[in-house]
Amino acid sequence: MNLSAGQQALLLWTGALSAWSFILFGFDKWRAGRGGARIAEATLFWAGALGGWPGGLLGMIVFRHKSAKGSFQLKFAAAFFVWAGLTYAALRLM
Repeated sequence: MNLSAGQQALLLWTGALSAWSFILFGFDKWRAGRGGARIAEATLFWAGALGGWPGGLLGMIVFRHKSAKGSFQLKFAAAFFVWAGLTYAALRLM
């Protein structure tokens, strides 16, 4: 499959932000167990909304982090719609 330069850039962006989101969720879980400074929920939200939603979801599942907190699940669901909308808009512009 041949991807255009824009599609390649979008895939790279999503991959990089997903990896970053995954790391953020893991780090926050690690810090939660040690009583250290935590990652703000807004940071987790925006990391997901701006491209890293797949990695954030994977981080929630793998680390079992924020998965029982209903208020965050609603926020992260909203981040999905932001991410999906931005992805759709980017693909339409290519």
